[in-house]
Amino acid sequence: MTGFTHFNEAGRAKMVDVSKKPETFRTAVARSSITVNREIYDNITLNKVKKGDVLAVAQVAAIMASKKTWDMIPMCHPISLTGVDVSFEWKQKEQQFTLIITTFVKTKGSTGVEMEALTAASVCALTVYDMCKAVDKGMVIGPTYLVEKTGGKNGDFIRKEIID
Repeated sequence: MTGFTHFNEAGRAKMVDVSKKPETFRTAVARSSITVNREIYDNITLNKVKKGDVLAVAQVAAIMASKKTWDMIPMCHPISLTGVDVSFEWKQKEQQFTLIITTFVKTKGSTGVEMEALTAASVCALTVYDMCKAVDKGMVIGPTYLVEKTGGKNGDFIRKEIID
């Protein structure tokens, strides 16, 4: 099983041993999105959703999810995160409104934070869906992807083409 580090000699899943890897400063940026109709867009931007401030709740959910990634993704390590940030941007195309969610996660450790950034972006979009589904269940989530990462033995990664 060359190329994959999460398998043992028998081809079974394992958690990678990072005990001998040096601690380095590591960051990851991930992005997701959720496309909504005009009514949901208006409700979110005018803060009229009955469950509360959608973006504030989604931002807290994203941060909480990044800290619990190891608890949800079986082969992820518990990581002491040193920072998590979430930003939002609206894009409109005809009567569809897309909320672009960008997450930034950092740590100083022996393994990267890509999964934490991706989990934060995903849970953020899911939280928006949950808070607005009473209005319209036709919202579309995604794409969700890694924008960039720094640190570690494999070096930096920067996506050449942003998908939005």
